[in-house]
Amino acid sequence: MTIGDVAPIPRRNSTCSDEIVAPLLPECHGDEVAYDEFNGASFSGAVFNLATTIIGAGIMALPATMKILGLGLGITMIVVMAFLTDASIEFLLRFSKAGKNRSYGGLMGGSFGNPGRILLQVAVLVNNIGVLIVYMIIIGDVLAGKTEDGIHHFGVLEGWFGHHWWNGRAAILLITTLGVFAPLACFKRIDSLKFTSALSVALAVVFLIITAGISILKLISGGVAMPRLLPDVTDLTSLWNLFTVVPVLVTAFICHYNVHSIQNELEDASQIRPVVRSALMLCSSVYIMTSIFGFLLFGDDTLDDVLANFDTDLGIPFGSILNDAVRVSYALHLMLVFPIVFYPLRINIDGLLFPSARSLSTSNVRFGCLTAGLISVIFLGANFIPSIWDAFQFTGATAAVCLGFIFPASIILKDRHGKATNRDTTLAIFMIVLAVLSNAIAIYSDAYALFKKNAPRE
Repeated sequence: MTIGDVAPIPRRNSTCSDEIVAPLLPECHGDEVAYDEFNGASFSGAVFNLATTIIGAGIMALPATMKILGLGLGITMIVVMAFLTDASIEFLLRFSKAGKNRSYGGLMGGSFGNPGRILLQVAVLVNNIGVLIVYMIIIGDVLAGKTEDGIHHFGVLEGWFGHHWWNGRAAILLITTLGVFAPLACFKRIDSLKFTSALSVALAVVFLIITAGISILKLISGGVAMPRLLPDVTDLTSLWNLFTVVPVLVTAFICHYNVHSIQNELEDASQIRPVVRSALMLCSSVYIMTSIFGFLLFGDDTLDDVLANFDTDLGIPFGSILNDAVRVSYALHLMLVFPIVFYPLRINIDGLLFPSARSLSTSNVRFGCLTAGLISVIFLGANFIPSIWDAFQFTGATAAVCLGFIFPASIILKDRHGKATNRDTTLAIFMIVLAVLSNAIAIYSDAYALFKKNAPRE
């Protein structure tokens, strides 16, 4: 349903109880829930929406993490992160059921009061704005090109048509924002995006298939060397550098803010656990294959955004066509991921600014103003932040790690309903220690590297 749609509201029975209002979720009337011309989302639609939430720009930075960790340790870390993500989501779902909460904010509010709900909303705000800025940066890099360290990497449109005002970075981002992001952001129900989500996953698979095909062809012809399996640690600085990949890996699996929205729209809410596990298995497989073939193809020359590597001569037939196919397919993928990540951002900023207001779906003016304002902020950020690695380090080491691990683990330790087992408590403590320690070291390492880079030379 988009703004202005008016339709009769059929109802289906459902238990609806939450101490915290969750805007854009079905409205409660007694023991019934109102669904606008909607009888529940399908299993496959839910899997595609959650998978699209997970597979975003993080996949582009994973080959660069392999350059730091080595292929063996890197793949192991992807698998570990997938298991930890599954465990943290299980915490959220189990304790939401115990407290009859229908949103992540409601669960945090139930455990820690209003400050907990506000903290969650701020974390979603920081994380999702950072991630969406990254999406725009990549789209601009791919279509309009970028200049880094004095070297200009041509964009797809620049290579096809030459340099013109309309295919410059600012113009491309403006056209994409008005022509793609704004219309898709006007849907008020997340299940309305299931077809664009399915297409976005398909485009990510296209990217993976082309990259795998190029890598295998070059491996057979002897055009690539076997990659390192373990990290190259030579001193203390290189050891600290290993921790800089943690925020990137955390960001790559963050989807917690959309789980409740997807569950609330499911025809059978009990299917949410299989939905989560199916989505995580799909995404982990794509991540592992992309990491292997991306790092195999470019080795130690892998850039922070591996798409930027696809502007060079691959040394194979039709190399330039394949380069363009890889870049365009992923740029289109990110365009379709944008509304899925934007959806919870708008919900949480509305809850933060208007905590006592009626559901956002009932106010077209508020809905439109928030949508326009947030898209404008993201657009400006994408034009002024230079690197996706910088954005990943900031959001991953702060908001993302809170959403994915610290908040779910804190809910377990609070144990408001007395449901936590000894295993839950042990795993929660492990999550918090791992998150705080690794991200503190990552922030220190990044700050040290930045200081060293900008220090005056003697």
